[in-house]
Amino acid sequence: MFSYLIQGIAYGFAAAVTPGPLSMYLISQTLRHGWRRALPVAFAPIVSDGPIAILIVTLLSRVPAEMVLYLRIAGGVFILYLALGTWRAYRSFHAETPIGAGSRSIPLFKAAMINWLNPNPYIGWSLILGPILLSGWRDSPSCGIAYLAGFYTIMIVTMIGMIALFAAAGTIGFRMRKSLIGLSSIALAFFGAYQLWMGGSMLLAQ
Repeated sequence: MFSYLIQGIAYGFAAAVTPGPLSMYLISQTLRHGWRRALPVAFAPIVSDGPIAILIVTLLSRVPAEMVLYLRIAGGVFILYLALGTWRAYRSFHAETPIGAGSRSIPLFKAAMINWLNPNPYIGWSLILGPILLSGWRDSPSCGIAYLAGFYTIMIVTMIGMIALFAAAGTIGFRMRKSLIGLSSIALAFFGAYQLWMGGSMLLAQ
């Protein structure tokens, strides 16, 4: 059981710190609205991964391979939409803008949408997480539970740490805050464009 717990911890930490659409969204929410509104984003994997895990473990081998490509394209469009919103916040940002001003929409829902429309969780569950979970569960249900507990606990704790780190940017001045918001919008746009390019090129290559 201990070996599965360690594997879960290792993969959870890697998933949290690896740059990607969800981490960029977490950073942009922290800079734009403060740590209180960004905190729910850290729990997005719990909300979104359940359906993904069930889908992968039970159905992925039975659906057309093009599904992942269409998910990549749809995810790219959605991430570009988030990048546009962050860029608009950058353009309208003023020195008197307090942390917490802006959209009242629920960041947890948008973060969950990023995961649902991002092919990486589907690929990760089909190639890494799913097989390890099934192997541990076959050895003993407690092994599978330990693996999941280690994975999600460390991932969430690490993401909360990232929120605390970037929340400190609110104390370093207006220019730095605005610059970081602009950089996060560029990063989101990059990931969105990359997903569109990869999905489109792979679809055309078929």
